Amino acid sequence: MNDAHRSNHTAEPGRRPVSGNWLRWGMPLTAGVLIVVCLIVALAWRGPARAGTSAATEIPAVAVVKVDRENLYKEITIPAEFRPYNEVELHAKVSGYVKQMNVDIGDKVKPGELLAVLEIPELQDELDHAIAAQQRAAADFKDAHLAYTRLLEVNKQHPNLIAQQDLDTAEAKDATSAGALAEAKSEVQKYRTLVSYTRITAPFGGVVTKRYVDPGALIQAGTSSQQAMPLVRVSDNNLLRLDFPVSVDYVRGIHLGAPAAVIVDSLGDRTFDGKIARFSNKIDDSTRTMIVEMEVPNPTLELFPGMYAKVEIKVDQREHVLTIPVEAVASGSTSVLVVNGANTVEERSVRLGIETASKYEVVAGLHEGDLVMLGNASQVTAGQKVEPRITAPLARQ
Repeated sequence: MNDAHRSNHTAEPGRRPVSGNWLRWGMPLTAGVLIVVCLIVALAWRGPARAGTSAATEIPAVAVVKVDRENLYKEITIPAEFRPYNEVELHAKVSGYVKQMNVDIGDKVKPGELLAVLEIPELQDELDHAIAAQQRAAADFKDAHLAYTRLLEVNKQHPNLIAQQDLDTAEAKDATSAGALAEAKSEVQKYRTLVSYTRITAPFGGVVTKRYVDPGALIQAGTSSQQAMPLVRVSDNNLLRLDFPVSVDYVRGIHLGAPAAVIVDSLGDRTFDGKIARFSNKIDDSTRTMIVEMEVPNPTLELFPGMYAKVEIKVDQREHVLTIPVEAVASGSTSVLVVNGANTVEERSVRLGIETASKYEVVAGLHEGDLVMLGNASQVTAGQKVEPRITAPLARQ
């Protein structure tokens, strides 16, 4: 029996005996570790969920501008070339030799100033002959008229003393001599006029821009041949003209006296002021344009005919109209995003008018003071709550 009792307390080979302390403390410690691990995993999963919920509830800030009223206009730029206000090539009315040239290129002249003198000796001889003929005709008229007046006086004092035929003959001679005198005076005036054509004068004030002949040259009358050579060319550069074509799309905005800016590239993009002086009032069938002419004062003569310039004209002017920045309208779109009084995004259809470099005219769809979104519209959707922040349009920044 003792052997049996001994065999029950003998340990099996390869197995360690279970300690009583492990059973008392080890198992509760293991369970606590497992609980801590579970809590960490649960917190790790709940963190991203809370972050997502916070991001979803955050209200985005958007840039907006107020719809306001402005004066709008469209500005077009058209190339043009300066030309003199007046320009003429002076020809001789009579043929002759150039006796004297008083001017050269670049000389400034006044109206009526003597520019050149022609020499025509035979013309002076013809004038002298006509003057002599006038003197003879005057003497004949004096003699005939005196004889007729004497006969009339005698006939008054002694009626029927002078035959009527003698009176009629004296009256006819008086009238004939008067006609001859008038003809002689006309001939003298004609030759004096021809002689005056030998003096070439300036028809207006300006600058001599070209000289064609020198003293001694034979000049043909300008009326005798199309190949007649001019003597000089005079240009009035104190006031210049600019002619330019305006497209049919903008002719309704052209008005007499309207100001226009003239930019001259060759003078360092200097700007000169001018006014629209006249236009053709007709659209050219081939180009679908109308010719417009403006005048540019040039008192200092720093502008020269032939210079190229750019003309800037304001057309399609609108006064006190509703406007929005061009950034508020997506390319090709007819709607805008508006932030209403509840700070909610609305999509509104609009009807636009003229477009400038920075603004659209709003014809319908918006009211003054409405808040219109700028920038990328894909960041928000209609009905979404936003925080509007008024800012300046990008075109002004």
